Amino acid sequence: MKQYIVLCAGLCAAMAFTSCKSSESAYKQAYLKAKAQEEAQAQQPVQQAPVTQPVVTPLEERTATNTRVVDNADNIAVRQETVSVINGAGLKNFSVVVGSFSLKANAEGLQQTLNNAGYQAQIVLNSSVQPAMYRVVAATFDTKAEAAASRNDLQLKYPGAWLLYAK
Repeated sequence: MKQYIVLCAGLCAAMAFTSCKSSESAYKQAYLKAKAQEEAQAQQPVQQAPVTQPVVTPLEERTATNTRVVDNADNIAVRQETVSVINGAGLKNFSVVVGSFSLKANAEGLQQTLNNAGYQAQIVLNSSVQPAMYRVVAATFDTKAEAAASRNDLQLKYPGAWLLYAK
């Protein structure tokens, strides 16, 4: 009986190994088919796109009226937003923003931290974006140069501080 079981197991194993083997002819057929497609593509003529002349829009000269020139010689980026003061004394032309929050409580926490550090921090609201953002202003100045210098100092402690020009 033992011999019969061993013989059946051996026969089953032999059949399993021989039936799973892939045939060489299948690979050869796939290779020949790919080669024929490659040769057919090589024989087709290559079509080039027609060369067209670029379209040039005519230049219209107009006189400039009410043009505001902003000095950007110092290459410092300034965001321009319409904001309203929520908590603080009021903004000057340029302000240094150290945090933006969608929750007022988070902005008040940062404002308190800045006040404890000696800054006169303020909270302003930009309601033109969705969701409305509470901006925490650490300092506000009349000139861009003063604001940029303050921003550079604040970026050491608050990375990502940026300049705001309040409309």
